[in-house]
Amino acid sequence: MSGASLERGLHAFKEAIDAPVASFFSSCVRCGLCAHACLFYTETGDPKYTPIHKLEPLRRVWQQEYSFWGRFAKALGLSRPVSDDMLTEWETLVYDSCTMCGRCSMVCPVGNDIAYMIRRMREGMAASGHAPQGLIGATQRAVTIGSPMGVKLPALQAQIRHIEQDTGLKIPMDVEGADYLCLLSSMEIMNFPEYTESLAKIFKHAGVSWTLSSEAFEATNSGIQIGVSEIAAELVQRIVDAAEKLKVKTVISPECGHAYMAIRWEGPNLIGKPFNFKVLHILEVLDELREQGRLKTTGKEAQRLTYHDPCQIARRGGVVQQPRNLLNMVADDFVEMPEAGTMNWCCGAGGGVSSNERADELRLKVFNRKKAQLDAVKAEGLVSACSNCRIHLEEGLEEYHMDIPVLSLTETIAEHLAEDKT
Repeated sequence: MSGASLERGLHAFKEAIDAPVASFFSSCVRCGLCAHACLFYTETGDPKYTPIHKLEPLRRVWQQEYSFWGRFAKALGLSRPVSDDMLTEWETLVYDSCTMCGRCSMVCPVGNDIAYMIRRMREGMAASGHAPQGLIGATQRAVTIGSPMGVKLPALQAQIRHIEQDTGLKIPMDVEGADYLCLLSSMEIMNFPEYTESLAKIFKHAGVSWTLSSEAFEATNSGIQIGVSEIAAELVQRIVDAAEKLKVKTVISPECGHAYMAIRWEGPNLIGKPFNFKVLHILEVLDELREQGRLKTTGKEAQRLTYHDPCQIARRGGVVQQPRNLLNMVADDFVEMPEAGTMNWCCGAGGGVSSNERADELRLKVFNRKKAQLDAVKAEGLVSACSNCRIHLEEGLEEYHMDIPVLSLTETIAEHLAEDKT
């Protein structure tokens, strides 16, 4: 790595140390409670996976540049500066063993948002060239093609044709004035087309006006995951432009955790202005339809079901009660896992971790924490609302030889729609 790249990274680190980050470092008491909230630590026992330890390069820059004693020690040559070798060593910790799930932030006794700090640290890592190739490739495809998985509009149109031919349903595209603009993740387009079919079924049943956009159908924000705010803002702006062009009232984030966080909670800050439309997760929309009496179901799943709360949707997004309201409509035997809701354990694949092949062994190892949750309730079916979680949950269950189907909550609702909604 060139000296210029390191300098860019260090400059980005300095820029990343805003008032919250500085106050968090100042108030950290090094108690280690965050370690026991992180599945990468609990399932390996390795202290290097302690969340606050993953921030050491950023902490060192803060100390040496902005604290009195740190500047004093630096002037006397008593402290080791952040080097390219150090960033190389820390890259795997920052990108492979942190999903930015925020569970560590929940237990910090002084209220430090460690997940936010990791996000800021990734800004410096990416600027210095210390980011995994998988995420770099996904980000480049998101910018140039519009999708981190390289999904182009013709692929979506092909899926739409198949759905329309098989079901007779209409998948609207570029309809101006619709109530809802629905976003999709690449995983839903390529791996779970049943999700789009379920939207069509549910919205027809409820009498909802909706559309997709040919110019901004992708919800995933690789800029957030890799740590490049400019790219994150560009991807958000595409959605904003499409929503404004189609004059929709609400943008619906799909079953994808980071997409929801990126567009709803980060989006306005990234582009520097408020939206002139609402942003809701699909579960929030479905629960609103339930409350309005526009979502009628029949029959219930007989097997014992439990629900995996996606971190960005529940813990960082506040969508906790809605999925349970919906599950009670279609589940005859619903049981909560230990530490469910806002304290649920991460699946281990978010924050771009699943994009890094080198992290595969580690993320499957830490799935042991989810296995323990499932074993505790003897679940016969696992429901979730994030396509990224869904893929990793399936891989983890296969790795641990657990014969438990993984279900989409939206798709499950669609399967139980009553024919006569009156």
